[in-house]
Amino acid sequence: MPTPSLPFAVFAMNPAHLSELFPPRLMERLRRQARIDPGLVVQDFADPAVAPALARAEVLITGWGCPHLGEQALAAAPRLRTVLHAAGSVRHLVGEPFWDRGLTISSAVRANALPVAEYTLAAILLAGKDAFALRERFRAEHVYPEPHEYTGVGNLGRRVGLIGASRVGRRLLELLRPFDLAVSLYDPYVDPAEAARLGAVPLSLDELLRTSDIVSVHAPDTPETHHMLSRERLALMPDGSVLINTSRGALVDHRALTGELLSGRLGAVLDVTDPEPLPADSPLYRLPNVFLTPHIAGSLGNELARLGGTVLEELERVVTGNPLAYPVQRAELATSA
Repeated sequence: MPTPSLPFAVFAMNPAHLSELFPPRLMERLRRQARIDPGLVVQDFADPAVAPALARAEVLITGWGCPHLGEQALAAAPRLRTVLHAAGSVRHLVGEPFWDRGLTISSAVRANALPVAEYTLAAILLAGKDAFALRERFRAEHVYPEPHEYTGVGNLGRRVGLIGASRVGRRLLELLRPFDLAVSLYDPYVDPAEAARLGAVPLSLDELLRTSDIVSVHAPDTPETHHMLSRERLALMPDGSVLINTSRGALVDHRALTGELLSGRLGAVLDVTDPEPLPADSPLYRLPNVFLTPHIAGSLGNELARLGGTVLEELERVVTGNPLAYPVQRAELATSA
């Protein structure tokens, strides 16, 4: 049983995720590190029923579905010292009052980047084999293509362009190294020497789009990146090239992209869209050159335990008086997801 010297912690998230974030083995570890009630999960900081627990809370363990930590929430938790977020972005979660109070926050964004990079690697390799389009054709015609129809198909020397050296982008660059691909990178915050260390040729965005067979988007959703793949930029992509988006739908002008996809000039693997989900009458659901998935690239199912494990590691640092390993700094939020 936890001792009184351990910090008092409270869950704040959608309770549907709790059992996967903290399966029994992790919940047992957690209860050895903090005084916490696994049956109490805050969904509304103004709920009188949770007020006594919030008044004692020194640590909040948050996740998807956690309400915004604004002035009212912070006033309800006067002893709060740190927030451990069992998910990725915290931009929606905290604002100026949080930082003004001098609180610390940690995110499991690095752990969440791993499955996104894995999904994208799979999508790149399958796109290079034209697997998505060939599957649709095979389903419709039930015959193998003639050998000459495979001209240009394959991953040997395939030109892959990554937009953004985010945590996902950097992990993906590591995963791409064993393959015989020509990898380029656009990121205005990465200099040529760092790009080379990451295993990519640095290019401008327009040049990357002109010279890539497969373009994969990994930039954050900020005012500067909104519709960065505009009609004009999508038009730069070569005929037959493929756009992969596992970042945010708003980075792409979806009206322009829909036009390119309807024409058959481009292909796409889209795990995110704008809006999300697409309207039921969107043609993208039916196009053979579009592979749509319902925002599954990030952590889900048994992968959520990786996020919970990251939070546990951070909690152990809090308990032992060590600095957080994955802190989020106020200055980072302007250029992060």
